[in-house]
Amino acid sequence: MDRPKNLKEALREDLTEEELEELGTSFDIVGDIAILKLSEKLLDKKKRIGKALMEVHGNLSTVLRQTSPVSGEFRTRDLEVIAGEHKTVTEHKEHGCVFRVDLAKVYFSPRLAHERFIIAQKVNPGEVVTNMFAGVGCYSIVIGRHAEPEKVYSIDKNSDAVSYMRHNIRVNKLGDVVIPIEGDAREAIDEYIGGKSDRVLMPLPEFGREFFDSALEALKPEGGIIHFYDYGEEPDLFKPSFDFIKSASRGRSVKLKDKRVVRSYAPNLYHVVLDLEVGAK
Repeated sequence: MDRPKNLKEALREDLTEEELEELGTSFDIVGDIAILKLSEKLLDKKKRIGKALMEVHGNLSTVLRQTSPVSGEFRTRDLEVIAGEHKTVTEHKEHGCVFRVDLAKVYFSPRLAHERFIIAQKVNPGEVVTNMFAGVGCYSIVIGRHAEPEKVYSIDKNSDAVSYMRHNIRVNKLGDVVIPIEGDAREAIDEYIGGKSDRVLMPLPEFGREFFDSALEALKPEGGIIHFYDYGEEPDLFKPSFDFIKSASRGRSVKLKDKRVVRSYAPNLYHVVLDLEVGAK
């Protein structure tokens, strides 16, 4: 029997046309686990939908339904197994790197793979990089693999994320480059990293404005680059972010080198990044 081409084709005999429209097409695949959201109208069909997704994607071991929004300090979400093995841990491959991740305990998005590679391509040989919200180490490890940094200080407050980060650094053989640090980014910069960095990465838009002062402190006295992630709304996606940066720059010169939309979050709301060249103190 031929494998169905897509999820709607696999469910054509099980769901009504209205239910198929309600289903949508958006889901994430992380390693051998798929994560999808379902509307209330489809919950009685969730197990059949999960099984159908495994029929379409033969490499899947598990299908999870996201049952809560991403929330909290560690940006986690509640998940329910609706098909396959009862697990939330998987290994995800991206740009020649391997990441072990527990989707119930840490924040991880495969949709950021392109952005991670863009950042790695911007890093110059010999740079010292600070990743303020590193999670399981994805940005840090992609930088370590595809650029030639001297060091990447990789900070996260979630002990589960740091545990997986240490594992990922080891299996990707980057122990001499990527330095895992468990703790609050502000405290880590105050204690270890202040004034050492050529480049600072702030990959969580939820915390960018709150921690921008610490990103400035992480830079070397002569200045450097900050990748500032924020939320932008139409019609002007970037101006409010840059206005904030100018007001929070403590008198240091800030030049906008690049700006881009990372992804859409909701109608008229976007995840954006501004690449900033910060001058000397």
